[in-house]
Amino acid sequence: MQIPQPYLLFLGDVTDPLSAKTARGILQWRPEICIGQLRLTPETVSLELADLSLEDAYAKGARTLVLGTANSGGFIPQSWLTTLERALDIGFNLASGMHQRLGDNPTLAQKARANNCKLFDIRHFDGGLEVGNGKPRAGKRLLTVGTDCSVGKMYTSLALEKEMNKQGLKAQFCATGQTGIFISGKGIAIDAVVADFISGATEAISPAFDDHDWDIIEGQGSLLNPSFAGVSLGLLHGAQPDALVLCHEVGRQHIRHLPHMPMPDLAPVMEANLMAARLTNPEAKFVGICLNTSALDIEDARAYCEQLASQFQLPVTDPVRFGVSAIAEQLHQH
Repeated sequence: MQIPQPYLLFLGDVTDPLSAKTARGILQWRPEICIGQLRLTPETVSLELADLSLEDAYAKGARTLVLGTANSGGFIPQSWLTTLERALDIGFNLASGMHQRLGDNPTLAQKARANNCKLFDIRHFDGGLEVGNGKPRAGKRLLTVGTDCSVGKMYTSLALEKEMNKQGLKAQFCATGQTGIFISGKGIAIDAVVADFISGATEAISPAFDDHDWDIIEGQGSLLNPSFAGVSLGLLHGAQPDALVLCHEVGRQHIRHLPHMPMPDLAPVMEANLMAARLTNPEAKFVGICLNTSALDIEDARAYCEQLASQFQLPVTDPVRFGVSAIAEQLHQH
């Protein structure tokens, strides 16, 4: 899957800023591929991009209209269809992370065929995959893992990619989630893959390479979250990581959506991930810890990072507040 760029970010008529987090994530990490935004009403949330019509955006070079919002049902509202149909008539590809497939709408499917445009339903994967085989392959790989879901694995992966390239290490981000795929323009949404093929899909996302230094593979879920541990395990086996970075939200009391399950300590999470990772790469090791310290003031956050760095003998940072340079520096010698 390779989504043509640049993008026009479609915000529809949503008024809740949280509903536009996909579009906001694309803009934060890849502003150079965002030509503008398209809003259906003046009340729609804004990313402070130029408001463009479909015609103007296409003339400026945009080639894919990205549905950059989410709703609770994962459906495409009827009020959007006229705009989506017009976009196809102009020549736009459409890309969506919704559960409802663009291709299941007969009119959109017909117009895409008629105008030689593509419909990218990135939450769904219909390509052929093989089961993982665990064979060693060329190239160095780093995988972000977590104490839970939604603890910063995508942010950390992208921050590391940016910092490593800044330091002269050629790194590429490998997306495994919807927002990450929009940001990179390619990848496989691992949570849409049948369980037997998760490790094989990860091998396909990061095949053997010798044209750059590192692949940074976006982690998902957590080995200690019973809802998503299967995905996390498949990623660990397929990634064959040389390096692991643990992500954790300071102050979270229990596994997300599971109040009966308290958050685990960091050490057993690291031990479990190392045991799983070493099935396919016996040399796997942790090279850092990234924290979301938003619950602490900045001085307490700095002190907590220093405390954990002393405890684990690893660089520990909040990538938002303090950056990830110390972790990237470790990888020059790896």
